[in-house]
Amino acid sequence: MRCVIARFPFDLTKSGVLESMKGVKPEPVTGESVIIGRRTYPVKQVGQVITRQDRRDFSAGEVVRAMTQLGFTCRGLPMAAAPAAALSPLQRASAMLGTPVTV
Repeated sequence: MRCVIARFPFDLTKSGVLESMKGVKPEPVTGESVIIGRRTYPVKQVGQVITRQDRRDFSAGEVVRAMTQLGFTCRGLPMAAAPAAALSPLQRASAMLGTPVTV
């Protein structure tokens, strides 16, 4: 499959990506990731290995799009924690004083 990553065309195949990533130790995943074989790799690491380009030259979205089209499973950014409920001014002052207020 022909895809463009960092303005350069690449002819990628699923077997070619599997071969390229064979023996590559996955880095810790902190953002978007792709599952190749039984391992989960950061998309920037995969992009660097298959294109031989610096990670700053391409976006994670370009690699995710290419890997998805090849049939690999991609995962998005980890879910952020839900924002804490906002306290009313009375509840905030009460918490600062250390006494619970029931309203």
